[in-house]
Amino acid sequence: QTPSQDFELIGWGAGYQDIIKENELYEKYYKELKIVPVEEWDQFMASMREPLPATIRITGYKSHAEEILQCLKTKYFKELQDLEVDGQQIEAPQPLKWYPGELAWHINISRKMLRKSPVLEKFHQFLVSETESGNISRQEAVSMIPPLLMDIKPHHKILDMCAAPGSKTAQLIEMLHSDMNIPFPEGFVIANDVDNKRCYLLVHQSKRLHSPCIMVINHDASNIPRLQMVEADGQRDILFYDRILCDVPCSGDATLRKNIDVWKKWTTSNSLQLHGLQQRIVIRGVEQLTVGGRMVYSTCSLNPIENEAVIATVLEKSEGEHRVMTREGQWFADWSEVPENKQTQIRPTMFPTKDPEKLKAMNLERCIRVLPHHQNTGGFFVAVLQKRATMPWNRREPKVRSFSFSNKIERLCNGKFLTFSLSLSLSLGASFSPPPSKKMKLFGFKEDPFVFLNEDDPIFPPIETFYLLHSSFPKFNVLTRTHDGKKRHLYMVSKELRNVLLHNSERMKVINTGVKVLSRNNDGEQFGCAFRLAQEGIYTLNPYINGRIIKISIEDVMVLLTQENPFIGKLSSEAQKVAKKLVMGSIVLKYEPDPLNTEGPKCPIVLCGWRGKNSIRAFVAKNERLHYLRMLGVEVFREKNKSEGLQNVTAGAEENEPTESKLKVVEEEEAAAVEKVKEDLDRCEKSDETREATEKPGECLEDVKETKICRSFAGVYEKIS
Repeated sequence: QTPSQDFELIGWGAGYQDIIKENELYEKYYKELKIVPVEEWDQFMASMREPLPATIRITGYKSHAEEILQCLKTKYFKELQDLEVDGQQIEAPQPLKWYPGELAWHINISRKMLRKSPVLEKFHQFLVSETESGNISRQEAVSMIPPLLMDIKPHHKILDMCAAPGSKTAQLIEMLHSDMNIPFPEGFVIANDVDNKRCYLLVHQSKRLHSPCIMVINHDASNIPRLQMVEADGQRDILFYDRILCDVPCSGDATLRKNIDVWKKWTTSNSLQLHGLQQRIVIRGVEQLTVGGRMVYSTCSLNPIENEAVIATVLEKSEGEHRVMTREGQWFADWSEVPENKQTQIRPTMFPTKDPEKLKAMNLERCIRVLPHHQNTGGFFVAVLQKRATMPWNRREPKVRSFSFSNKIERLCNGKFLTFSLSLSLSLGASFSPPPSKKMKLFGFKEDPFVFLNEDDPIFPPIETFYLLHSSFPKFNVLTRTHDGKKRHLYMVSKELRNVLLHNSERMKVINTGVKVLSRNNDGEQFGCAFRLAQEGIYTLNPYINGRIIKISIEDVMVLLTQENPFIGKLSSEAQKVAKKLVMGSIVLKYEPDPLNTEGPKCPIVLCGWRGKNSIRAFVAKNERLHYLRMLGVEVFREKNKSEGLQNVTAGAEENEPTESKLKVVEEEEAAAVEKVKEDLDRCEKSDETREATEKPGECLEDVKETKICRSFAGVYEKIS
């Protein structure tokens, strides 16, 4: 056949041709390096050609982690046991034995398989919903290793140099918040990425965790700016990090299982081109690491040029029997063998040292290279470095731009003779300061400013009075994103991040920081406070709130999550008493678990709400509603219908494959429940024509969304009760 005939055979609508999972140069290269034992080679390559199973990680620091784990075990994983789809046995999920607390699970189910069974579809919807609410993260198993090796404590200052898309950053945040009783840990996470667009993906990942201790910045990691902080004595000092994660850009040749296009694109030149960049990033990271601090270096590559050779550059030592190969397949054992025309691509740091004493002292055998066939994962490389002393190139006197003298010396020279050497100036009582920071040229989208409010700002008194905020409330940690006009949202950061932001605005580009705690309500001023509470920041603000709190029962939680605007009379008697004493406005709805009740949730639930004239509404986003309903034992699931697409949300499905008649009954029950809610609302509107205006909490888009969401849950409560 001619090429034109081949093209005609493919035709329009025939789809893409399958990628052939073969690369002769790849096999030749890694066989020669002997990274994989000879007897395991066939198993290694067979594993590389298999698709990568999915892995999920439960957010460990949240108090709801145990509830989610039990829900997975008793409900979803139990249903997957002995399940067959198209005659194929579904493999039961297994915990990763090396991850603490059974918080990471291995799930070997393809996306195509998820669409073929209602049970799997239910499980898929659960994963999507919990991922969006920040309770679960889908993350490759080997990607979970570097944060575990960092040994993070709540007081650590952490830098993630190449953070996007953010799965490891989320892990770092979890570990920083390991003690839920501390809303503001002393430490923080600064997550950086060079790609401006990927920074927003990083923001999305990190915002799910609602932490006031995360800041996302946009810089080249190899030239990330050196930041400053002001110490307690008022002196400026350089910010050195206790922990640094250095997950550098790499060739990705260990990701063949999930990135199958690497099979046809891989050449040795990929590693040769990245070696210099990786080396610069690591050196920059080591410079910013405090003495005694720990850096974890990782790649998703198996190549020693991207791994041991980079580590050896920092330590001025290397391990070795590895050699360097060109894309044409030519090998070099030493840099002296490299032709002159290739010396710009192949550098001396890519080769191992020949000194056996240096090799022994280096201990590079302690690096970890994960091979995919050992535990059914992707390939990975990890090295842990601890800084024992200041780097040699940093041991120099600081540059001096300005001098200040004692009065005696000033009268003597009158400021006219400033040509003394540094040592002479110091002996005469002079002091010096670092040169002023230069304003960096920033690229990408222009971000709104981060403006901290003064403690005496007139915005605070109404908020403090309305919510009875404790005197320890850190007003100086509150910021907004505008200099002028009305502040729409108020955010909170930790004291340490405030220090970083205030003293480095000229030298770094901040994409996002802080957690939203309050949002302006257009009609709120008539109720005593112009700001309502935001659900994403309620756990941060909750320790300081002493007023506007209604303690609710588990039945109240069910009512609030399944009805749009339930009347106060539908709540428990204790909740009614408190609610009737409060004026209209934003409230905190708090459920505390009963130790004697073995059936309800074992963790507290805190919801933002609105106390209307005759009703109470919970301001909770859709996925978070689903999360709390599942904690209460309610199954919320969208059934699929070929002719109509997704139907309304249903709950409590008793069978995996409901018949057409059962679906019709469910629809009729839901329709009746919705009509009942509408009738209640109509009666309320007739009794008070102004109810809609007085209870409307503002014109925020998210409020409108929450109203629509509540309607879809109207049938759930009726089925339960």
